[in-house]
Amino acid sequence: MRMGEMARRTGVSERLLRYYEAQGLLTPARLPSGYREYAEADVATVRRIRTLLNAGLSTTVIAQVLPCVRDDGPRLIPTCSDLVTQLRNERARIDAAIEDLATSRALLDEVITGAGV
Repeated sequence: MRMGEMARRTGVSERLLRYYEAQGLLTPARLPSGYREYAEADVATVRRIRTLLNAGLSTTVIAQVLPCVRDDGPRLIPTCSDLVTQLRNERARIDAAIEDLATSRALLDEVITGAGV
């Protein structure tokens, strides 16, 4: 399928599809005309990419994780032995970021309270 159809079926813009390709997350075939041609399996790949992005992973991490997950209905299941450890490390990174944001929010609350607003 061509890019427009892929965008329609996945709900992802053509710009994002090109970005995923540049990041090595998608590898559509190229027609002699230069147009991209996506396989049916690419629809599921985009769904996996979106799920992993929504989980807070960067595209760099997703490029490493993507070959090691499979669909199990709406869930992704790890298929590589070291993937769970890598995902736990990513979760720890996200936890640290949440703690940093909570600290920032508390400091901002102090400034707002001090302003009497």
